[in-house]
Amino acid sequence: MTGTLYLCATPIGNLEDMTLRVLRLLKECDLIAAEDTRQTLKLLNHFGITTPMTSYYEHNKAVKGPQLLKALQEGKQIALVTDAGMPGISDPGEDLVRLCYANDVPVTVAPGASAVVTAVVLSGLGGRRFVFEGFLPPEKKERAKVLDALAKEQRTTVFYEAPHHLVETLRTLTLAVGNRQACCLRELTKKFEERRSGTLSELLAWYEEHPPKGEFVIVVAGRDPDEMQKEQEAAFASLSLEEHMARYLAAGKMEKEAMKLVAKDRGVSKREIYAALKGHGKKES
Repeated sequence: MTGTLYLCATPIGNLEDMTLRVLRLLKECDLIAAEDTRQTLKLLNHFGITTPMTSYYEHNKAVKGPQLLKALQEGKQIALVTDAGMPGISDPGEDLVRLCYANDVPVTVAPGASAVVTAVVLSGLGGRRFVFEGFLPPEKKERAKVLDALAKEQRTTVFYEAPHHLVETLRTLTLAVGNRQACCLRELTKKFEERRSGTLSELLAWYEEHPPKGEFVIVVAGRDPDEMQKEQEAAFASLSLEEHMARYLAAGKMEKEAMKLVAKDRGVSKREIYAALKGHGKKES
């Protein structure tokens, strides 16, 4: 029978956050595939687990992925772990999951600690709607696309960042989205857990004076929808109603739909737009 791939969450700092289920799976599985075997060995030693390990990380996934798949197809039970948190989030675990699904190998999750969720909750910036970006792309073109979208993003956004890039990333975010409220978090769940909040420019100034240490999670508040609406209304106010209507008509909209969209853009009722365009009311400029 085919084995199962178990995605096992490990503590992001505090070892007491290890779940009983993950402990059992790490003991019972035939093999543990770890992002960094040295890091995982410390965890296994702490809990007295002696299950064999193999490495699976970004630079060997092309070779190791098929090997793990073959072992699963032969009936081996494999636990996949990352250095901390949930495998498959900003790591090559997602590639192994896709490979398993493509070959009808079952996959399941043993959930636990997650730096993304922990940071959003602790930030106080709103967790009803949030988006996870992970690390900003290193390629300039791809990074520019992400930052352009972020400038309009109304949801809370979460980033990961290394200490030696934190100051530059805060500077980049400030330039891209303006001086929004944000929160930088480090040492999550540990004794010296740190949460520092303020505007992006305030955080930038702090870390320029106090060199950051440790891995960071940056949580950035979404754009204020009222502010967006005001900017949009101001931009459309420079157009005449006829010019505004012409844009939607040129895009293939019917007249009634175009009027409705123009009214929404300008923050007025459709009746006012109709009256102005048809000459039955005070004309808007």
